[in-house]
Amino acid sequence: MNSIDASDRHVHIETAPPPSLLAVVLDTNPHAWAHLSSSISLSAALANILVFINAHLASGNANEVCVIASHSHKATFLYPTPNPPEPQSRNGTNGDVEMNGAEDNKPYIAENPNKYRAFALVESAILKNFAKLLEETNESHLAATPTTLIGGAISMALSYINKSTILHAPTGASAEITSVAAMADTDNSTHLDRIALTSRILIVSVSGDLANQYIPVMNSIFAAQRKKIPIDILKLAGDTVLLQQASDATGGVYMKPERPEGLLQYLMMAYLPDATARKSLIIPSAGGVDFRAACFCHRNVVDIGYVCSVCLSIFCTSVLPDNLCLTCGSYLSLRSALINPPALIPRKKKKKKKAGTESATPGASTPAGSGTPMHP
Repeated sequence: MNSIDASDRHVHIETAPPPSLLAVVLDTNPHAWAHLSSSISLSAALANILVFINAHLASGNANEVCVIASHSHKATFLYPTPNPPEPQSRNGTNGDVEMNGAEDNKPYIAENPNKYRAFALVESAILKNFAKLLEETNESHLAATPTTLIGGAISMALSYINKSTILHAPTGASAEITSVAAMADTDNSTHLDRIALTSRILIVSVSGDLANQYIPVMNSIFAAQRKKIPIDILKLAGDTVLLQQASDATGGVYMKPERPEGLLQYLMMAYLPDATARKSLIIPSAGGVDFRAACFCHRNVVDIGYVCSVCLSIFCTSVLPDNLCLTCGSYLSLRSALINPPALIPRKKKKKKKAGTESATPGASTPAGSGTPMHP
């Protein structure tokens, strides 16, 4: 077409930053939030997180977000809504919509003209699913465990990121185009090719000891490290070495604010920049990271332990049922390590020189050899 209408067309190359996906994992452990209620409540923290999500969506029109709740008995999506119901006509016959404000005996929520529609949809879905999660929580769930399922929530976030990355992956046809001229000559020159997605995970944690989830959390850390997905940690309460290791291994940001009521300020200043913007910023660091591991028998953090030579499982005690590894079932002789002395390699003894061989003059005892024969 360019040769027909004789017009000079220029191909505009996209210079905007790539779209960013933010996966927020919110720790909704009721036990931990009850202890933190004097500083900040769960509802106030959720309101601050919604403002932070709106700021993330406003920083780029192609940015995406997903929110996962890590509860005491399950991990579930707050946004997007899992298995959303299919829209149905209010009359059921001709598809006309009645203006009486009711749909199948459900209240009609009027849209706020002063709120951006994308923000309103995300906020409505998160609040609705969060209220549903609290309604499903009963006393038996709270009495079963005082911790939260953070390992499952991180796995769900990684799965969602993987699906979104595949959808945003550049097509094979666009990868074969190597010059701007070739792009201008193609019939699909006005088509916008898909741009690779940058992703990150933000964990807002309030629970303390997570040693009972050492294996799933470490597996998620290694998966995120391999996919180059940074895991940011905002620790409002409690202390755990696993999340410190997750942030350090993946290149994320770890912060434990002294005043949890300033949650929004910490979110906006430290966690709003994505991976592209952080290349030009000095991000805060956690300082010293505790690299201790948790034992596989009692889930205790140990300094010195016993390691299975087959599967590398760690145990804090040598007393195991039938002396078998709890992970792979291999026979271990841990008790003999305490009874028998450690095997040490003996040092080699130095050979003593004889008294008659030493001389004050170097080379005095060396016999003089014959001269070198001369060849004709």
